[in-house]
Amino acid sequence: MALKGKVNKFGDDINTDEIIPARYLNTSDPAELAKHAMEDADPEFGARVRPGDFIVAGKNFGCGSSREHAPVALKAAGVAAVIAASFARIFYRNAFNMGLPILESPEAAAAIADGAEISVDLDTGVITEIATGKKYYSQPIPPFMQELLSDGGLMAHLKKCLEAKLA
Repeated sequence: MALKGKVNKFGDDINTDEIIPARYLNTSDPAELAKHAMEDADPEFGARVRPGDFIVAGKNFGCGSSREHAPVALKAAGVAAVIAASFARIFYRNAFNMGLPILESPEAAAAIADGAEISVDLDTGVITEIATGKKYYSQPIPPFMQELLSDGGLMAHLKKCLEAKLA
C-alpha cells in the first residue's frame, strides 16, 4: 500500500496529552477529537493538516498515558501515517489497534523537513522524499498488521473474522 502527502514535523517526546489534550477526553467521537489533534504541540496543526498528510517526529512519539484517543484523533484528522525515530510501546500497539499506520525510521525523522512531500510504501517500508528522490528505510509493516490497517483496526478486523466464521 502506497501513501503520498505532506509532512508535519514535530520533535522528540511528543506525549499523548499533546496529541489529544486530556480536556477533550470527555468524548470518543473521532470527528470531535480530530478538531483538537496536536493542539497543545502546535495550535495551527488543525488548520494546516490535510487528509493524507504525515506526521514525522523524533524519538519516543506517543509517550505518556495509554489513551487510545491519541491515534484515533490523528487518524480522524486525516493523518495517513506517523513516521518517528521511535515510538512509546503502548502508542505503537494502540496505533495499529485503531488502524493508524506507523513507521520507525530514525534517518527519515532526522532528515525530512516540515512541509516536504513524501511517499510511503507500507509493503516495503521505503519512505521517499518526492523533490529529491532521497529514500529512507523502515521495517515493512507485516502482512497481518497491514490486514488490521486495511480493516480499520483490531476491532473491525475481529468483527470481519467473526462474520466470516458465522457465514
